[in-house]
Parts: sequence; structure tokens; C-alpha cells
Amino acid sequence: MTELMIKPRLRWACRRGMLELDVLLAPFVEEGYDALSLTQKKDFERLLACDDPDLFAWFMGHAKSADPQLQALIAVILDRVRV
Repeated sequence: MTELMIKPRLRWACRRGMLELDVLLAPFVEEGYDALSLTQKKDFERLLACDDPDLFAWFMGHAKSADPQLQALIAVILDRVRV
């Protein structure tokens, strides 16, 4: 699938049931996704497949993902927001 086909699908997947996740994920797709490596892009798609309560806990620092690649990507997203 080409980048042109993937981005709209990712934008849709970033629309979550929680505002806290929406304000992290949606801007990241627009401003940070293109800078990711191919592996990180695949990890981002896996991250979007996770349940909202898990994502919320991970992004708010209440818990850590058992998957080190996902946890590393969460750190990348959070670092981008802090800039």
C-alpha cells in the first residue's frame, strides 16, 4: 500500500474515544509520521490497533507497554508533543 493510501487510513484510526488520545495521535500522523523509519511506521499501525484504555495508561505514564517497540514509539510521540 502506498503512503497516499495509508495516511487517510491512519487519520481515521487516530480518531479515538478519548480526547486525550486524539490530541496526541492525530497531530502526530500529520507532523511526525513521515519521519518514522519503516519499522516504526509498522509499529505505529500496531499501536493504533491497541485498546484505548491501554493506550491511555501508556501515554499518561500509568503503565508501560510490554512490547518494547511500542513503548519506544510512545516515547517518540510524547517527545514530539513536548517540543
